[in-house]
Amino acid sequence: VGEFSLWVEHSERNGPTHACTDAAIDFDGPCHIPQPVRRPLIESVRRFQLGESGDGEQLLRKAQRAGDPEYLRAAELFVAEEQQHAALLLRLLGHLGGTPMSRHWSDAVFVRLRRLMGLRTELMVLTVAEVVALSYYGGLAADGPDPVVRAVAARIVADEHPHVRFQRDRLRAGFAESGIPLRLLALAFWWMTAIGATLVVALDHGPLLDAIGYRRTRFVRDVLADFATVAAEVLQRRNTLL
Repeated sequence: VGEFSLWVEHSERNGPTHACTDAAIDFDGPCHIPQPVRRPLIESVRRFQLGESGDGEQLLRKAQRAGDPEYLRAAELFVAEEQQHAALLLRLLGHLGGTPMSRHWSDAVFVRLRRLMGLRTELMVLTVAEVVALSYYGGLAADGPDPVVRAVAARIVADEHPHVRFQRDRLRAGFAESGIPLRLLALAFWWMTAIGATLVVALDHGPLLDAIGYRRTRFVRDVLADFATVAAEVLQRRNTLL
């Protein structure tokens, strides 16, 4: 059994569980979140919903060119799970009394950066987004202002942990034959991307982080600590970093 067939089995096995979890969230229940918290929450969720709503076409095209049918199927299931997240966030916006947005500068920059080169570059940038999401949704799952917000965030963050490991496994395979110079260049690019993205989210979503008591400096530390672990696991070689 190939490495990525295990990821296919994982996603297919979780499908019914996800459906039950999603059906149990009371999106039609009353929302009693006060306006000083609700406003920054709506603005923040709108931006994340936009980011989750891509069709994954570019990623899947590159995955197909990689020539591994098992990886392609796993990538298709990953994209489907991300689209489920977008649907959940859209329903959450309805619960909050908000509406989705069609474009935002940060999403446009992120998409352009992902498409710069090949599959590895796209996955590196995508992994940064997944790692940021661990702390963002983790904060909402723990301290979100109502049960629906907490349930949606918990549902998404439960997916993001295996998503990060899935990207890590593919990137580790992609860098398996790379020499030290390329690994150093990749590490520099990856860290710049991670630091930049984390700071943008901390500033852009700062009002929400403040509202739920998640200090921005702590958010940055949490994201970069998780990222450091992932980067070391991907670019490790013969039990030594790089």
